[in-house]
Amino acid sequence: MQRFVLFFALLVSFGPVAAKSTVLIVGDSLSAAYGLAREEGWVALLGEKLTPRGIAVENASISGETTAGGAARIAAELERTDPDVVVIALGGNDGLRGLPLDALARNLATMIGAAKDHGARVLLVGMRIPPNYGAAYADGFANTYATLAREHDIALLPFLLEPIAQGREAFQDDQIHPTAAAQPQLLAHLWPALEPLLGDAPNP
Repeated sequence: MQRFVLFFALLVSFGPVAAKSTVLIVGDSLSAAYGLAREEGWVALLGEKLTPRGIAVENASISGETTAGGAARIAAELERTDPDVVVIALGGNDGLRGLPLDALARNLATMIGAAKDHGARVLLVGMRIPPNYGAAYADGFANTYATLAREHDIALLPFLLEPIAQGREAFQDDQIHPTAAAQPQLLAHLWPALEPLLGDAPNP
């Protein structure tokens, strides 16, 4: 009997760490590891980093996703995952299509509001686009994220691709999606903005 009790105690001690909180990522192909194995993407690397802290990472990113798509499904994703932190990393596909900036802002605000109403902390991840539709549109696009973060009092990472944007070798042949080798750089860039939102989860 004593041996059984000791075995059970050891099993509990060395078993998997139960998740104490959840981070939900709602993004597009940049978060969905487009062109890569899923486990190579920065979201999967984040999961590896947070698992020892008892934090689960749910990746609800879809290649080709727009802010309208994110706004349409955010309620279901919140219900499904019950997250403590929501990372919203959408907008690049809207910018490439020239979506009016008021629609971009409205869709993102819908997602932010839903996450906050759910009681989650929010990190908004911005994007920058080339001036295909003119410099005014490109500047306004980037400023939309900063304005929303200020108005809703949430954390902001202005540009996910900032650490690799100037290096062609960091991108796949399409020159849009980062390579597997670039994924740790993206995570390292995002981490200082995300880490303060993780609450009291213990360090590894």
